[in-house]
Amino acid sequence: MTSADTVVQAKQSPVARIAARAGGGVLRVVLILVGLLWLMPTAGLLLSSLRDPSEVDLSGWWKVFTDPGQLTFSGYDHLLGNQQITDSLWTTLAITVPATLLVVVIGALAGYAFAWMDFPGRDVWFLIVVGLLVVPIQVALIPVAKLFGEIGIFQTTTGVVLFHTAFGLPFAIFLLRNFFAEIPRELLEAARLDGAGELRLFLRVVMPLGGPAIASLGIFQFLWVWNDMLVALIFADSGNPPITVALQQQVRQFGNNIDILGPGAFVSMLIPLAVFFAFQRQFVAGVMAGAVK
Repeated sequence: MTSADTVVQAKQSPVARIAARAGGGVLRVVLILVGLLWLMPTAGLLLSSLRDPSEVDLSGWWKVFTDPGQLTFSGYDHLLGNQQITDSLWTTLAITVPATLLVVVIGALAGYAFAWMDFPGRDVWFLIVVGLLVVPIQVALIPVAKLFGEIGIFQTTTGVVLFHTAFGLPFAIFLLRNFFAEIPRELLEAARLDGAGELRLFLRVVMPLGGPAIASLGIFQFLWVWNDMLVALIFADSGNPPITVALQQQVRQFGNNIDILGPGAFVSMLIPLAVFFAFQRQFVAGVMAGAVK
């Protein structure tokens, strides 16, 4: 080993030295095992949703490996035949998609304004936005419920969308403003010299460069709204609730509809997983943005 190699190894962190000594093959095996353990609850939920309710009460989901005959799609037949559950899926989409799009669009516009536009009180307003990040949702439930009741949107889809949009914007503005601020000023000045206005500059330069951060924000917002139960339980229409509330209503005092709960829980988890895997490259790029100079 040369003196240069010794100096490089000395500068490496302890974790990097351990990973280098362990070798790529061993590290891959460890990561695969960790991934399998992480996915075990999901696999258990899937297998439980494919079993008869009587079998679920008698034994664990791992019994299907010794008795594959337990697998059946009857639970999913019951799920598709339950109009309350199917309607709740459409209600969840009607809430999640607008709440995500509004947060991404408004957050991107505001983030660009805070990063590259000069206006009176810009820094003060940005500090207010940052301060709103620490405001818990629970503090606003009663005041916002009274406000929505007065204007006639309490227990409506519109009210739920507005609530999620309002509480998602501070994080969105904070995230995108910091990302947009890392764009080289020379690039924006060159576009301005070519005659690009602020709107064209935002659409043609900033938005393409900010794709990873915007995709990460969209995934975070989509998952948060889709999996939310507190806001949906209070502000959504009790007669046509989102999927989280609809599944909760299947739980009874002396039992539950396991033939509905299992498939319904898996389907409600499957859509966010599909969204995540569809944009996983952009998500990883957005998370790693700024980590390497």
